[in-house]
Amino acid sequence: MSRVAQPVLTVVGVARAEEVVRFRLAHGELPEAGLRSRGWEPLRPSEVRGSRDPHEVTIAYDVAPLAGDPPTPPPVPRDPGLVVAPGEEAAPYQRLAAYAVVLSERGVLLSRFAGSTNAEGEWGLVGGGVDPGELPEDAVHREVWEESGQRVEVTGLATVTSSHWVGRAPNGRLEDFHAVRVAYWADGIDPSDPVVHDVGGTTAESRWVPLGELSRVPVVGSWGRELPRLLTERGLSIG
Repeated sequence: MSRVAQPVLTVVGVARAEEVVRFRLAHGELPEAGLRSRGWEPLRPSEVRGSRDPHEVTIAYDVAPLAGDPPTPPPVPRDPGLVVAPGEEAAPYQRLAAYAVVLSERGVLLSRFAGSTNAEGEWGLVGGGVDPGELPEDAVHREVWEESGQRVEVTGLATVTSSHWVGRAPNGRLEDFHAVRVAYWADGIDPSDPVVHDVGGTTAESRWVPLGELSRVPVVGSWGRELPRLLTERGLSIG
């Protein structure tokens, strides 16, 4: 399986309205760790911008001078039970993806992963990989429609997360995988019963989950921690 070409990723730090650090995000380098290694403490992601041709995306953070030495990066984790054949090498792949925390009077919009993924049956935010020449906010509109048939209005940047591990892609390829995920706040426009248009893709179904029922939904990986935090910080009551 060939992998989709990805944009060049750049991280910048801004302190007191002035850019103080800029670097190209290397494969496996987490943005916040990269800022700390250069002497700056990331406070919050503030902006994501880019260009289509050349395909580049810049992630800006509000930063402050780092107090003390940067922490030592932890070892790169591997998928539990991973078996590597003699001589087999992990192919490096850095992937930018865009997601949305879509809210409406019906709750928060979530999608359930299909059997073609490594997270079958679990739920996550609607969204997915950024296509060649596509900007993250454009990807959000496309992915939300493909996975749920909903139209949304993007209202702001929610968070940026990143992770790095070695494991197998759904097709069995051994990968040194670096995921960078941009998540936006979005409001549902005329929310309706979700319909998956990308039949045969990674989404089995989508649905609106009332906030009071969110704790009973198995939300995958880091979104299981990030989503409750984001909603709580926004002043929303979840159950």
